[in-house]
Amino acid sequence: IANGRRPAGSLVAMIAADVFRDQPTLHTASLRLEPIGPEHFEGAWAALQDEESRRLTGTHEVFTEPQIREWLQSRAAAHDRADWAIVRASDGAYVGEVVLNDLDPHNESMSFRISLAAQGLFGKGYGSEATKAVVDYGLEVVGLHRISLEVVDFNTRAQRVYAKAGFHPEGLLRDAWYWNGEW
Repeated sequence: IANGRRPAGSLVAMIAADVFRDQPTLHTASLRLEPIGPEHFEGAWAALQDEESRRLTGTHEVFTEPQIREWLQSRAAAHDRADWAIVRASDGAYVGEVVLNDLDPHNESMSFRISLAAQGLFGKGYGSEATKAVVDYGLEVVGLHRISLEVVDFNTRAQRVYAKAGFHPEGLLRDAWYWNGEW
């Protein structure tokens, strides 16, 4: 699935490889998207324990606490990508993470992914709000030409969110995920 808004042939310089050196906090009506870091460990760790969230993101690997702490610590130095913690503005609760990664500076494109921390957070509009904020930021502020993502066929809720944010299906990967003994 891809989302691209800038017209073909527009005169824009290549995206800088360190475009996220000064990654901002983004604000929406009910969320704060802040650069993810060590202060988000508890929420990130809990999210990795949620089986449904793991299934929807295809996360097979079982991570250790030190691995997650190291990953969170390393995000501030990753200037070619943006990892945001999704935080509820009303109470500061960790809702999930949203990411722009795999920067291709010459083609002005990146990949997108989002993960909500637990099933109890689904259906409240957080995913839609965070997706729109990050896609708008990537296209309008960073200057990306294209943002793409992958989503499994059974995650129809996410597909609706992505369609609302302007993503369009481009293809179908068959037998790409192996989960619980089935392709």
